[in-house]
Amino acid sequence: MAALTTLLTTQEAAEILRVKESTLEQWRWQGRGPQFVKLGRLVRYRLADLEAYLAERVSASTTVTSHMLKCDSVG
Repeated sequence: MAALTTLLTTQEAAEILRVKESTLEQWRWQGRGPQFVKLGRLVRYRLADLEAYLAERVSASTTVTSHMLKCDSVG
């Protein structure tokens, strides 16, 4: 049997990402931000999803974002 993943609360995830809880709530509503787990009415985050979210946003320059690179490679 695989080990269970520790699930983090919105408060814990916000502390890790250094954002406000309300920012995570807005991102969820907008379909942005890290992936999350919905358990009934509860929202939880996996540490691996927070790490993946951060890794996707690593940039070498402030003028070129990873999002811009993805758009350029599509066209």
